[in-house]
Amino acid sequence: MKKFLALLLTVLVAMTISACGAGNDEAEKDISTQSESSEAENNGSSEVEISEKATVYPLTVKDATGLELTFDKAPERIVSTSPSETEILFALGLGDKIYGVSDFDDYPKEALTKQKVGGVTKPNEETIIAADPDLVIGGISMKDDIVEKFRGLGLTLYKTEPKKLDDILNNIIQIGIITDTQEKAEELVAQMKETIKTVTDVAATIKEEDKKKVYIEFSPGWTVGKGEFMDELITLAGGINIASDMEGWNAINEEKVIQDNPEVILYTAEVVDDKSGKPLEELITSRNGWEKISAIQDGNLTGIEGNIMSRPGPRITDALTQMAEAIYPELFKK
Repeated sequence: MKKFLALLLTVLVAMTISACGAGNDEAEKDISTQSESSEAENNGSSEVEISEKATVYPLTVKDATGLELTFDKAPERIVSTSPSETEILFALGLGDKIYGVSDFDDYPKEALTKQKVGGVTKPNEETIIAADPDLVIGGISMKDDIVEKFRGLGLTLYKTEPKKLDDILNNIIQIGIITDTQEKAEELVAQMKETIKTVTDVAATIKEEDKKKVYIEFSPGWTVGKGEFMDELITLAGGINIASDMEGWNAINEEKVIQDNPEVILYTAEVVDDKSGKPLEELITSRNGWEKISAIQDGNLTGIEGNIMSRPGPRITDALTQMAEAIYPELFKK
């Protein structure tokens, strides 16, 4: 729990930095689509055309820090210091090119077999250098001073800083372009967009007066307001985040939550509070005066796996689906 809480609180600090995505448009200008056609005889009459997108190198892209990086070829040795980006790399079929991951990387299972390179905020530079990577990927928790330090060591470091769902999708495309797996990236993003559409199509049928108020507690005593992807997920699912009048990540105001009276409570599953020793759900339901809250009276509390809900990677649409099912089970559960 201490490691989990430390990671989440680190994310809290790191995610106050400005949003990423500045380099995606320019990166797309640097790539081109190459089509290759082959003909095959089928009973001597038909042709089969095969098209394949490939990155043209040298490729210049701009990351979340605004730095332009040039790649002469597709990276062959990659170190990821972020669980989200590690999940992206595996989803793009690049597992054999990953030579290091952070201590927190546990999905997919293959990530557990990779060399560990330290924490997400301050990875171990000696271990990373020993891996001899031609690409290091840093996520939302890597601070700017660490980014500059690693670049000063001659490492090619690409930094991401997703704040919104579109940023997450753009990161997948961008990593696909850099690693010459653009087709797989586009397929993955298309699948994720289809999931988003499925949820939002249903959410669009909910009348404004019927939308449910939602409270989310991702770590003991902490909630999230507007400007972050967790808040966006609640909105896309058709809910109203009671903390949306605040920006970013905030310590909770217990009296305000009682006054707002949410109809649904979402929380991170399998988390234990360090101070009280209580599981997060028990901590929530045992707070003084919270027994008056509609969500607690009606038993509308749902725990969602933290790694799915808090990692801005390929599984973020799974979190969206689970949130939608928790808020409106009558509409989303089959």
